[in-house]
Amino acid sequence: MSSETQGATASPEAPAEAADTAVGQAVTGDGAVPGDWKMTRLLWPFMLASAVGLVPFTIYSTFLVPIAQAADGGVAALGQLRGLGGLAALAVGTALAPLIDRVRKEWAAAGGLAVLAVSAALGASGDFLMLAAFCLLVGAGTAVLNPALTAAAADRFDDDAAAGRAATLITATQSLTALLAAPLVALPALLWGWQGDLWAIAAISSVLALYFLLRGRRRHGAGGAAVKAEKPGYLESFRLLGALPGVVPLLLVAMLRTAAFMGYLAYLAAFYDERFGLGPETFAIVWTLSGTSFFLGNLFAGRLLSAEKPRIPSERLMALALLVALSALVGVFFTESLFLALPLTALVGVGHATVAACVTTLLVRRCGSLRGTALSINAAGMSFGVFLGAGLGGVGLALGGYPGTAAVLGGLTLVALVLARVVARSAPPPTTD
Repeated sequence: MSSETQGATASPEAPAEAADTAVGQAVTGDGAVPGDWKMTRLLWPFMLASAVGLVPFTIYSTFLVPIAQAADGGVAALGQLRGLGGLAALAVGTALAPLIDRVRKEWAAAGGLAVLAVSAALGASGDFLMLAAFCLLVGAGTAVLNPALTAAAADRFDDDAAAGRAATLITATQSLTALLAAPLVALPALLWGWQGDLWAIAAISSVLALYFLLRGRRRHGAGGAAVKAEKPGYLESFRLLGALPGVVPLLLVAMLRTAAFMGYLAYLAAFYDERFGLGPETFAIVWTLSGTSFFLGNLFAGRLLSAEKPRIPSERLMALALLVALSALVGVFFTESLFLALPLTALVGVGHATVAACVTTLLVRRCGSLRGTALSINAAGMSFGVFLGAGLGGVGLALGGYPGTAAVLGGLTLVALVLARVVARSAPPPTTD
């Protein structure tokens, strides 16, 4: 157990955290990982905040046309502003990665939520420059919020298996939110428009920011100064993280997997339209199939990996899932049958979701007190992977059609598979209490 967790659970100023301590002791005592429902009751503020973090860009994408009209700009120009968020996430996530472990993670989450509140308020103005600031701030805010929430959820538990499961529950919540957010923001917008959606997010983010700020103060016990003194320096955090066995190739697996999957999703609608004649309305069913497969794959893979002695090690499951994802992705772009393309599309989602759960679990287990730094760099790397995959997928499409896209994205997945074998051969660091 990390020294930060020890200081938090031992604090006499944290009576509201008794449930955290009780669960941690139960896990340590009998080796059993709490069930998903028990974890959800404990982690619901983290899960709610992670869901809220995905909504601003969902609103932006869903209402891109009316937003462009309000800003007196073209849809293409407003769509390109979305890329600013990815660049901000990459820069901020990398630059602030070591700081996630040097401050209370609840405070980091509060800061990320406060930035989201400000960004939503700016975006609601409808001004072009304010929308550019909105995209930048959302990317920067989520770059801090998501790893802080994931690491904080993992820190609630002493046991590595339970900590890994807590982290994957956060990512599963994000997957579910991505699947359901569009209809959830569209229905309220019938009453108050897209500006009302953004003002609602600003209000909810502000309340959650206050909650996590107060929660962080309660957890800041008498041992806080000692805990802070034990933290490595800024550059030292990067060095120590790079020295952990298998962590660097694991981060590269996450980046390449994201590049392959997001590149595949970027051209999936166009492929189904050209190959099978599915218009946007019908393709929505395919999109739902892919999103549901990803959510279920992430949820159940995380549960499988949460066992004290999993039936299949995380490293082996990751390699197997990459192999499935590679085969299914190539199969989708080469098949001429819609009835074969649909199950292959589901398999791509399941495969990548399983890899994502394995990466999160392994980072939590292998990185110990540096898990916040690792998760932050992982999020930044995945942001870069989004741009890399869309760009390289487009190059493959221009040079060789959809077989070219399959070759490029399949190549990325193949490199990730090789790196997964490197992770499997590396010994995990010794566990210290």
